[in-house]
Amino acid sequence: MRHNKKVNHLGRKSGHRKAMLANMAVSLIMHKHIQTTLAKAKALRGYVEPLITKSKNDTTANRRVVFSYLKQKEAITELFRVIAPKIAERPGGYTRILKTGFRAGDAADMAYMELVDFSVEVTNAAAPAAEAKATKKSAAKAPKAAAAKGEKKPATRRSRAKKAAPKGDEKAAE
Repeated sequence: MRHNKKVNHLGRKSGHRKAMLANMAVSLIMHKHIQTTLAKAKALRGYVEPLITKSKNDTTANRRVVFSYLKQKEAITELFRVIAPKIAERPGGYTRILKTGFRAGDAADMAYMELVDFSVEVTNAAAPAAEAKATKKSAAKAPKAAAAKGEKKPATRRSRAKKAAPKGDEKAAE
């Protein structure tokens, strides 16, 4: 039983796990989003959120603490200069995990992890879906509006079939 065991070891030794989480955190900071398994995303959330909280207070001590976890200067610079000012008012919850389905090879739960204040792709993907829904409604109302104006209705399947059939075979068309 797993009572009181809060760390997901992810099937790795501690050195490998720490290196993997550090690399994933750097990727998340640099690219603002990553795609990974759900278990790794949940483990990464607990790893990277305290580092983001540290970045709110830009001191040499905090930079050294964060550097001891990430070990990449470019990521530290990005975190303290770009990300920290944008999340300054947020009290926590800097990351979002979205489930994306299952991986083809081994059916592992996959997830899309992103920094909340940098989620441009998700908001852009939601907007076309709303527009498409509105178009379907307006297209359904269009024949009624055209009929009110006195215009011809669009041809239906049955009317096309009658036109295509010979004049004597009206029943065959139905």
